[in-house]
Amino acid sequence: MNFYLETLQFIVLFVYYFLEWLVFLVVPRRKKNVSGEIVLITGAGSGLGRQLSLKFARLGAIVVLWDINEEGLKETKQLITEEGTARVHYYICDCSKRQDVYRVADRVKKEVGDVTILINNAGIVTGKRFLDCPDSLMEKTLEVNIMAHFWTYKAFLPAMMASNHGHLVCVSSMAGQTGISYIADYCASKFAAIGFAESVNLEIRDMGKTGVKTTIVCPSAMNTGL
Repeated sequence: MNFYLETLQFIVLFVYYFLEWLVFLVVPRRKKNVSGEIVLITGAGSGLGRQLSLKFARLGAIVVLWDINEEGLKETKQLITEEGTARVHYYICDCSKRQDVYRVADRVKKEVGDVTILINNAGIVTGKRFLDCPDSLMEKTLEVNIMAHFWTYKAFLPAMMASNHGHLVCVSSMAGQTGISYIADYCASKFAAIGFAESVNLEIRDMGKTGVKTTIVCPSAMNTGL
């Protein structure tokens, strides 16, 4: 019985999203204006985080870069400033450490202002068979890929709720939708990220804070160095 219900659900969703896609081919979506918004991107020292940083800077946002890799942060900032955008700040932050997240978040609030768009992008992957993966690496994967989301939300969501303005972006993965061999810990963390982001979204809606938006992004394989 469950098989038939799940199949029916899949068909209905497929038709719905296909029709939605056709509509938006003709009627473009209204894009969000991010000019002047304070956008904080974790994992901004390389890969997707760097590309997001460049894109938001080009759109006129005030960009705040977080990463544990100082050299990577400097390179990202240099790329942004070369394009003529001076409104960029970078901070070394180990997102796997709760106190470090809170400490650096306080600096950002004092030196830049309240973050209005938070993009949890930082992530690591071990790429080992589950039984061969050291416990310490699996713990680090969960600390960076999901626990860091808890701490950044705690640090920046209250101000968004108070002003009823903001946007939370969770960069998960297609590996958060289905299991993949050799990255069991990574899949677990990305499944968790989706569940966490969806739950917080429901709480925000329940509190009537319609000005605080949420987005979950699930990229497929990318050449980011991971």
